[in-house]
Amino acid sequence: MDRIERLASHLSHHGLCRARDLVAAGFPRQDLQALHKSGRIVRLAPGVYQMADAPVGEYPGYAELFLRSPLAVLCLLSALRFHGITTQLPYQIWIALEKNARAPRLAYPPLQVVRFSGEAFAQGIENHVRDGVAIRVYSVAKTVADMFKMRNTVGVDAAMEALRDALGTRKATRGEILAMAKVCRMERVMRPYLEMEAGQ
Repeated sequence: MDRIERLASHLSHHGLCRARDLVAAGFPRQDLQALHKSGRIVRLAPGVYQMADAPVGEYPGYAELFLRSPLAVLCLLSALRFHGITTQLPYQIWIALEKNARAPRLAYPPLQVVRFSGEAFAQGIENHVRDGVAIRVYSVAKTVADMFKMRNTVGVDAAMEALRDALGTRKATRGEILAMAKVCRMERVMRPYLEMEAGQ
């Protein structure tokens, strides 16, 4: 197998790849350019490539986002959608970044960036792989706590729906949610809602 075919095989196996990662793995940049010129691979964004015949992923936009910003965390409405506990379809991808982290610039999809710091950023992160790319997303319990923390942005009704759905689907327990409420300094705000749901 020659160099071009090795590169094509690598791209077929790994899905989306950044040019700089391919070069670091020992593939010459001119081979990448040759594959692109031949039409066998497509450039999805500057420095991001995949095979032209690759299937459309289940989570469009996520792969490129996390290739460009691997320290971002899927949060709020997008995290709820990822976990399958909301009927809402956010047109933006909601991500959390630490206070001073640079936000990625994407032509599409639109991003909604929120800033967390300390434990409120670091706790509750799960790691998943989708379409061959590592994706960081907050757990269900952390997301519910974040919904209450950001209730002025996402709406109290949406936060209540998230709490109800998380408990109803048993994707998070009352104790897990309360623990994350403490991390987010939302315990006093959320406790009455948790007690109300427990009494129903």
